[in-house]
Amino acid sequence: MRTAFIEQLIVAARSNPRIFLVVGDLGYSVVEPFAAEFPDRYLNAGVAEQNMTGLAAGLAAEGFHVFTYSIGNFPTLRCFEQIRNDVCYHKLPVTIVAVGAGVSYGNLGYSHHCVQDIACLRTLPGLSILSPADPGETRHCVEWLSKNPCPSYLRLGKAGEPRIHDLAPDLQTPLKVRNQRASAAIVATGSILCEAVAASDQLAEQGIAVDVFSLTRLSPLTSRSLVDLSGYQQILTVEEHVSAGGVGEMCKSLLPRSIDVRNLSVSDELTSLVGSQSWLRAQAGLDACGIVAAVKALVAGA
Repeated sequence: MRTAFIEQLIVAARSNPRIFLVVGDLGYSVVEPFAAEFPDRYLNAGVAEQNMTGLAAGLAAEGFHVFTYSIGNFPTLRCFEQIRNDVCYHKLPVTIVAVGAGVSYGNLGYSHHCVQDIACLRTLPGLSILSPADPGETRHCVEWLSKNPCPSYLRLGKAGEPRIHDLAPDLQTPLKVRNQRASAAIVATGSILCEAVAASDQLAEQGIAVDVFSLTRLSPLTSRSLVDLSGYQQILTVEEHVSAGGVGEMCKSLLPRSIDVRNLSVSDELTSLVGSQSWLRAQAGLDACGIVAAVKALVAGA
């Protein structure tokens, strides 16, 4: 996803001279093409994410649309106050870009588990949150952001994520990526969508139909945004994030209470574990196998 991000940002910057990129002393082997083509619109702020965000706010106040770029918790939780007071309060066009969403950097331990970011950032008024599932969705998100500069957060995976579908999200409603005309649906956000799609395919082979949606835009989110989900009897939300403040809570609060909404998310026990993303997903029941089991329990009413 990070390669798709920088490639699309370069495309946007060629036609928009106000796009500016500020990085937190990382992204090497990714950001160099942007820095080479636009040296006057690129800065390395060093390992100082709070300063990076304040700097971005200052540039935005002078008319730039600034993209800040760092890993997971560092451009989000570490500088929450600067995002709140410098960016959102002044409604400045700063896009916070975090790579390593969820447990993408799980082998580096809990300091790099980006699993509370959605819950925290969605409390900020006026902040748009986009959580693409694959490189294709990432390109669409960057294109939308470049045309709609605003306080925003782009939540990306790491690298090497597969292209899951060829559909274009409209960023207003969930995107249906598997349509089996089912009464049950899986709603996923971010790169965990690949596990949801794999689970749906496995269930179809067993005669169990379940539709799959990618929820790319997480904020603002209203009941009208989720109208395409209102006709389902059962919904399973899947997120590489804690349950508090995440997609599950959003859906439960916005959808009709007649729908049985259940959630698969990161458990507290995962904080003490270190390992690859695929291994940590399996431990949390967030892999295809775990999703299959959860859907079976959901449709059985267990």
